[in-house]
Amino acid sequence: QVRLVESGGGLVQAGGSLRLSCAASGRTFSRNAMGWFRQAPGKEREIVAAINWSGDNPFYADSVKGRFTISRDNAKNTVYLQMNSLKPDDTAVYYCAARKVTIWSTGSDYDYWGRGTQVTVSS
Repeated sequence: QVRLVESGGGLVQAGGSLRLSCAASGRTFSRNAMGWFRQAPGKEREIVAAINWSGDNPFYADSVKGRFTISRDNAKNTVYLQMNSLKPDDTAVYYCAARKVTIWSTGSDYDYWGRGTQVTVSS
């Protein structure tokens, strides 16, 4: 079992930055692929970014490419999402998720999920 707790959300003006953190506890974290998802009101949940256990070859949704960066610190059992140049369309609840395998997926086939953290971007 892996427990995931997100933090770092909040209210920011358009053009600003936030860094989300996801702290993992439980079974070994370093071998899990991790992903960040988001869900805006009235919309389906979508993947934002994902990272393999090794930290290489990350995935980014087209809507955040060049603005968001996913990273992980296996020694701290933490994955991060650095969000720059935020737009009002980035407003959503952001969720951290983990897979039991080492390679990321762009689908919702993640085994563990956090409860989410709210990100609100004002215009």
